[in-house]
Amino acid sequence: MSALGAMEAAAAGPGESLFRPLSAEDGEQQPAEIESLCMNCFRNGVTRLLLTRIPFFKEIIVSSFSCASCSWSNTEIQSAGRIQEQGVRYTLTVTSRQDMNREVVKTDCASGRIPELEFEIPAFSQKGVLTTIEGIIDRAVAGLEQDQPARRATDKEVARKIDEFIGKLRQLKEVNSPFTFDGSSGALVLQILDDPSGNSFVENPHAPQRDEALVVTHYRRSPQQAAVLGLEGEEVDAKLSDAAEDLRDEVGGTAELRDTWDSCPRLAGTFWLPLSLPQVLQFNTNCPECNAPASTNMKLVQIPHFKEVIIMATNCDSCGHRTNEVKSGGAIEPQGTRITLRITDPSDMTRDILKSETCSVEIPELEFELGMGALGGKFTTLEGLLKDIRDLVEKNPFTLGDSSTPSRTGKLQEFIGKLQDIIEGKAQVHFIMDDPAGNSYLQNVYAPEEDPELSVQRYERTFEQNEELGLNDMKTEGYEPEVASGR
Repeated sequence: MSALGAMEAAAAGPGESLFRPLSAEDGEQQPAEIESLCMNCFRNGVTRLLLTRIPFFKEIIVSSFSCASCSWSNTEIQSAGRIQEQGVRYTLTVTSRQDMNREVVKTDCASGRIPELEFEIPAFSQKGVLTTIEGIIDRAVAGLEQDQPARRATDKEVARKIDEFIGKLRQLKEVNSPFTFDGSSGALVLQILDDPSGNSFVENPHAPQRDEALVVTHYRRSPQQAAVLGLEGEEVDAKLSDAAEDLRDEVGGTAELRDTWDSCPRLAGTFWLPLSLPQVLQFNTNCPECNAPASTNMKLVQIPHFKEVIIMATNCDSCGHRTNEVKSGGAIEPQGTRITLRITDPSDMTRDILKSETCSVEIPELEFELGMGALGGKFTTLEGLLKDIRDLVEKNPFTLGDSSTPSRTGKLQEFIGKLQDIIEGKAQVHFIMDDPAGNSYLQNVYAPEEDPELSVQRYERTFEQNEELGLNDMKTEGYEPEVASGR
C-alpha cells in the first residue's frame, strides 16, 4: 500500500480531511510507517509520513527515515498544496543573534543567497525543511564539509579555500563579523529565500506589527521558472487565445452580442469586456483548498466616481470553500495614490473599499502594516477588510500551537482586541491605503462633495516602486520599426 493509501485507510470518516491541522494535542494524528531501503547501508529501514496542515501555510507532508542497522536518519518536508499564483522573495537584515532563531519553511524549489559572501544555495539542491536561519547555515556547512576528507587528500588548495569559507559561514551565526551591505554597517543582508512556487514562509517575530528587518516581495514567475515547476511554458499564448475564443463563444449566440464582443480591444492574448455586457462569464477551474473541480464567475463592474474592475468569485460545491478576487480593469495610473481615512463613527465600517494587489494597508495607532500582495485584490467594505486582516493575523503559524510562546500569544491577543474595538466603532484611528499603481479606492460618502475625514494624495513613484511594478523596463515610445528611408 502506498503512503497516501495508508493515510486514506486511517481516515476516520468520509467527511474528514486527509490533511489534519498540525497540533500536539491531536492524539488521533498518527504517521504512516513504510518499510523502505536505506541508501547508506542498503538494508531496510522505516519511513514515517505525516500529512498535516500548518495554519496559514497550506498542506505539507512531513517525512522521516531512520535505519536501525547503521543509525542513519533523514527528515524533510514537501508541499502538498497547490503552487501559488505568484512567487515570493524574502530579504532579511540580520543584526542580532535573535535573528538567527527565526523559523523558516523552505521548500525544495526555493533558493537561498548571501550576497555579502557571494554564496548561493541553488533551487532543488536541498529537500524542503522546517528550520531556522541558523539551521539553513548549519545545513550549508554540513554539505560543504561532506567531501572535505577526500579533497584534502587529492587537492589541498581547494580544501583549504573551502575550510576558510566554512569558517566565514560559522562566523555569521555569531553576527559579530563587520559586514557592510547597502550602507548598513555591522549588518548582514541575507536574502534567505526566493521561491517561485510561493510556498515558503519566514517568521515575523514582531507580528502583528511590521518587521523592519524583513522585506517580502511577491512577483510574477518568468517562463523559465514556470517551466522548472512543471507549469505552462511556451504554450501559454496559444492556450490564452483558445481560452479567449471559448469565452467569446459563451457570450451568446446572437449576432449583436458577437459583434459587441468582437469590438472589444484585445492585447497580447488578454481581453476586455464592454461595460454594456450584462452577462456573468463562467469558466471551469479547481478549488484552491481541495483541488476538486469548481466554477469561477467573472464580471466587469463600474465603481461610481472611480473606474471599472473585474470581479472573480469561486464557489466549491465539494468542500464549501468560497473566495473572491478583484482585478483592476484599467492601466497603471501615472502617479501612486495614498488614501487616508480618519475613522470616527461606526458608520465608517460600511464604506466600500477596493484594495488592489499592489496596495499596502497601515494603521499607525496599532503600529500595524500589511504589505502589498497580502490578501490579494478585494472589493468589500472597510469592516470586511478589517475582519480579513484579523483572520490573517489569527492564523499566523508561528503564533499557534506548540510553535508559540506565552508572551507572543498575549501580544497577539492584545492586538486582536484592539482591532476588534475598531471594527465595533469603539476606537478612532487612521486607516491608510498606499497603492503605487493608483488602482485602489475608498468610498467618499459625501460624493461629489469633499469628505472631511478622507484625504487622497497623488505622488510620484520611486525607482524601487516602478521596479516592483515592472515599469522601469517597459518601453512605450519609439518601439515601432523605423520606416525605410526614401519612402
